[in-house]
Amino acid sequence: MGVTDPAGPVMDRDEVDRALARLGAEHEAIETSLLALQDHAGRRLLEGAELTGVTKERWQAAEASITLLWAYFDAYTDALHSARSIRARRRWSSREDLVELTELLRGESVTVAGSATATANAPTLHGASSKLSERFSLVTLVDRMNELYATSLDMVVAADAVWSALPARIDLLAAELQRTRRLAHSVGVRPGEHPAGDDLERITRTLTQLREQVISDPLAYWAPAPGSSAPGGGKPDTTVYDREARALDDVRREIDAVLTVRQDAEARLVKLRDVLSRADRTLAEARSARGEVLAKIAATEVPVVSGPPTALQEQLATAADYRRHAQWHRLSPLLDSLEQKAEDELLRARESLTAVTAPLAVRAELRGRLDAYKAKVARHGLAEDPFLIERYDAARRMLWSAPCDLRVAEQAVLRYQRAVAELLGTPRVSGQGGPEDRRGESSS
Repeated sequence: MGVTDPAGPVMDRDEVDRALARLGAEHEAIETSLLALQDHAGRRLLEGAELTGVTKERWQAAEASITLLWAYFDAYTDALHSARSIRARRRWSSREDLVELTELLRGESVTVAGSATATANAPTLHGASSKLSERFSLVTLVDRMNELYATSLDMVVAADAVWSALPARIDLLAAELQRTRRLAHSVGVRPGEHPAGDDLERITRTLTQLREQVISDPLAYWAPAPGSSAPGGGKPDTTVYDREARALDDVRREIDAVLTVRQDAEARLVKLRDVLSRADRTLAEARSARGEVLAKIAATEVPVVSGPPTALQEQLATAADYRRHAQWHRLSPLLDSLEQKAEDELLRARESLTAVTAPLAVRAELRGRLDAYKAKVARHGLAEDPFLIERYDAARRMLWSAPCDLRVAEQAVLRYQRAVAELLGTPRVSGQGGPEDRRGESSS
C-alpha cells in the first residue's frame, strides 16, 4: 500500500494527470491487499472460532479495524472517482477545475462516516472514538489504512501460523503418546505403580490442555521477532510442546529398558543364581578351611567366616516372582541392584577365603622353601652333612606337625638356610636371629 505526495500549490494539468495515475495504481494495490486479507485462511478461521484470552481481545480490535479499512477504502474510491470526473469534464481543465482538483487531491476533502463502536474498538483510533465522521486528506487516509492493515494482517498471520504449526504437531505427539501408553501398559508401567506411568498421565493432561488453548487462544503461543515491524514477524512458541516431547522421549527410553529386562530376565536370573551359588560355595570352602587352619596352625588369629546372606536369596526369590507375574517394571530395578550385590558378595567370599587360608599359604611357602634348599644341598654333594641334616629335620618336624607354630617354624627354616649358605660360601641369609657359630651350637 502506497503513500501520496504531500500537499502543495495549485496543481497544473500534468501534475493532476500524474497524481490521478498514481492514485489509480495505488487504489488497485489497496484493493488487492484488502481482498487478500478478506480471503486469508487465518481470517476465516478467526471468524468461525470460539476465541478466548488475548486472541479474543485482539480479534475484536482487528474486526473493527477491517470494518474501518473498508469504510476508508470506499471513501478513497469515491474521492478518486470524483477527481476523475472533474478531470474528464474537458480536455484542458480550467483554473477552477484545477483548484477543485488540488483541494480534492491534496486537501482534507475526504469525509468518512464511521460507526462509533468500530472506531472505539480499533486499536489506533481511540482519539477519534467520539466522532461520527472524520475528514482526511488522501495522504492521511492512506497512512491510516496502512496502519490498520498492518496491525490487522499481523494478528491474522500470527494466529494462522500458530494454528498451522502447533495443532498438527500436538496431534502427532498425542498419537505417539497413545502408542507409548499401550506399550507401557503391556509391561506393567501404570499410573500409581511406576513413575513413568505417572509421567504418561501428566503428559496426556498437558497435551489435551495445550491443544484446547492453542485452538481458542493461538496468540498466547506466538513469539514476536525482536525488532521486527513486518506483519507476522515471529514464530509459534513451542516451549510447552517441546518440553512434553522430551518428557515422552524419556518415558520411551524407560519403557525400552523395561522391555529389555523382559527379554533378558531369565538369562540374568540364571546368572545371578550362579554368582550367588559360587559365593556360597566359596564361603563354605572358607569355613572348612578355617577349621583346618585352627587344627593345623597354632598361635594364629583366624577370621570368622559369616554365613550366606539370606536377604539376597529372598530378593532373588522376589525377582523370580516378579518375572512369573510379568511385573517387568519392578523386576528391572531389582535385577540391577541384585547384580551389583551378588558381585560384591562373591568378592567378599573370595576375600574371606583368602584371609582364612593365609596361614596355610605361609606354611606351604615355608615347606617349599625348605625343600628347595634341600635340593640345592644335594646338588652340591652335601646331602649327608650331619649338621645340615639335623637343621633340616628340625624344621621339617615343625612344618609337618600339627598344630604348627609358624613363627617358630619360620625361624627353623631360616637357620637351615643360613647353615646352607655358610657351607656353600654364599651370602648370609637374613632373618630375625643374630649371628650363629656352627661350632658352638648344640643340636636341638
